[in-house]
Amino acid sequence: MKKVSISGSLRENVGKKDAKKNRREGNIPCVIYGGEKQIHFFTNAIKFDKIIFTPEVTLINVAIDGKEYPTILQEVQYHPVTDKVLHADFLEIIPGKEITIGMPVILIGDAPGVMAGGQMIKKMHKIRLKGLAEHLPDNVEVDISNLVIGSSIKIKDVEFENLTTIDPPNSVIVRVKTSRNVEEDEEDEDEEGEEGEEGGEEAAPAAE
Repeated sequence: MKKVSISGSLRENVGKKDAKKNRREGNIPCVIYGGEKQIHFFTNAIKFDKIIFTPEVTLINVAIDGKEYPTILQEVQYHPVTDKVLHADFLEIIPGKEITIGMPVILIGDAPGVMAGGQMIKKMHKIRLKGLAEHLPDNVEVDISNLVIGSSIKIKDVEFENLTTIDPPNSVIVRVKTSRNVEEDEEDEDEEGEEGEEGGEEAAPAAE
């Protein structure tokens, strides 16, 4: 798992008024939980960009008043209109304690079914995994190089070393279905074949 570091400062007051003040000043109100106590702090919004604009799960060392907290970003709240970050929740990583997190799914390879005209449907963008932080990958890679039309890859088809899946094993991650154009082409070919057969029968000379 990749590691990054950000710095923050403790919030003197916790509440809506203080949160609005921090946002006006270009900061993001945050909280770290999962340890002995919750830690309310704020961090610079610009520095925060490097940990949210990435498709991978990252180990984040949060430095506050000379002390570092190993965390992962658990949840981000956005403004419904402007999409600006309003608040962020960090989960503190405790040595020897398992955590649960949604890992992003990355598709690798080329699906033969797509090259044959099928349509690929990605049903799951994240898979919930449980395990120790040191065993967590940056993402979950799913190989689609054997995916043909009508087939799918389920959670039970993917191996997760030292990790437990929280989602049902029969959940479909990705599948390839027949596209409408392919179906129409096949129907046209069938109709042409039937017409050809009828025409051949009509053209055959009558036996005398």
